[in-house]
Amino acid sequence: MFSSKRLSLARKRRRLTAKGLAEMAGVSPVTITRLENGQNEADPATVEKLADVLKYPTSFFFKEEPAPLTKEIVSFRSLKSMSAKERDAALSAGELGVEVYSWLDDHFNLPALNLPSFDPELTPEAAADALRQHWGLGYDPISNLLKLLESKGIRVLGLEENTANVDAFSFWQDDTAYTFLNSYKSAERSIFDAAHELGHLVLHKHGETSGANGDTRSVELEANRFAAAFLMPEEDIRARMPRLITADLIIKAKKRWRVSAMALAYRLSHFDRPMLTEWQYRSICIELGKRGYRSGEPDGIIRESSVLWGKILAELWSDRKNLQNLADDLFLPVGEVEMLLSGILPRAEQSGARNGNERPALRIVE
Repeated sequence: MFSSKRLSLARKRRRLTAKGLAEMAGVSPVTITRLENGQNEADPATVEKLADVLKYPTSFFFKEEPAPLTKEIVSFRSLKSMSAKERDAALSAGELGVEVYSWLDDHFNLPALNLPSFDPELTPEAAADALRQHWGLGYDPISNLLKLLESKGIRVLGLEENTANVDAFSFWQDDTAYTFLNSYKSAERSIFDAAHELGHLVLHKHGETSGANGDTRSVELEANRFAAAFLMPEEDIRARMPRLITADLIIKAKKRWRVSAMALAYRLSHFDRPMLTEWQYRSICIELGKRGYRSGEPDGIIRESSVLWGKILAELWSDRKNLQNLADDLFLPVGEVEMLLSGILPRAEQSGARNGNERPALRIVE
């Protein structure tokens, strides 16, 4: 049976209005509206036209209805700066990502979720500390946050949205935690984004994280506080940082916690007992800005990549399969699967996945 919701999903993923899709497919806007409302059943010729324009296989439109995502449960950080097309395209990517992981769950033994619920009255800093202790991390720096999230059963995917308005986002669905990461930022700021989304998953599981007219600033600040505390434990910072702190020292020290220089400076100045005065913090920020650390991360670290997907691709390649086979099983264009892996695969594996027949050298990290 033709799925009206899948037509809507594919149209929004392509950032098309109903009118735009109608013009491209040579049908009337009313036809698109009635199909998406389930008022009409699509005839085969119309399905072919729509599939051709949207670049989806016709079989995609006859799968079971997708599990819908709403903006109210997704932690869009910059919702007010996003256009409706950008927001809907990202939500559609989220729905497709859920289907991709459902396929993986049917074919691989993925890590079980290990993300307990904490007292909602905990401060973000206390929740970050509680999660660190639950995961046995102590106060040591985290060497690979993406690997850690995957090992705890959090489903991670990438974004290729070609716009800075669509930041990382996360959501819960059917007691499964999902995080989508955009890689247009530096490696250090992407790590902070991942920790920020972890904060949303921990702090805002049962509440709205965004809304068209709601004020999301408070939950965003809470997620930032969680991320700062999770990545840069106060106990470790106080044990490592001297009393005299300069911009040079922050640039050197930031590599221990794998964060941006600006994030470390902010953390030092926002403890209950700050290690930087307001004047020192402003002076250091000015100096870091002059050296290019406000807009980027000179001499940055290597971007983290997905260990889980590296293993999955290795398994596929061992069976002489690739992402095209995965996409075929899901009735998706392979480009959609590639976009969901954008920025989270090592370059060699990303290239091999696109080439299909080439098998890159894989490095599986245990």
